[in-house]
Amino acid sequence: MTDMPGKQLLHLVFGGELEQLDSSTFKDLSKLDIVGIYPNYATAHTAWKAKAQASVDNAHMRYFIVHLHRLLEPSQG
Repeated sequence: MTDMPGKQLLHLVFGGELEQLDSSTFKDLSKLDIVGIYPNYATAHTAWKAKAQASVDNAHMRYFIVHLHRLLEPSQG
């Protein structure tokens, strides 16, 4: 997905340690790492990639990108 120049499409990057590798249930919600909210997918992906690579030694640590713009304006896709 590519974002149109100048259009703000908010994305949230967060992560945490999972209970099991085959689920998306976190061990401790109070320890979630809220990386930030970004104006487009490209910058969110850059932040996600940096965090994911920094935590590569912990197999249970996962980072996610949430397309906030889809939640805020579902009709916009």
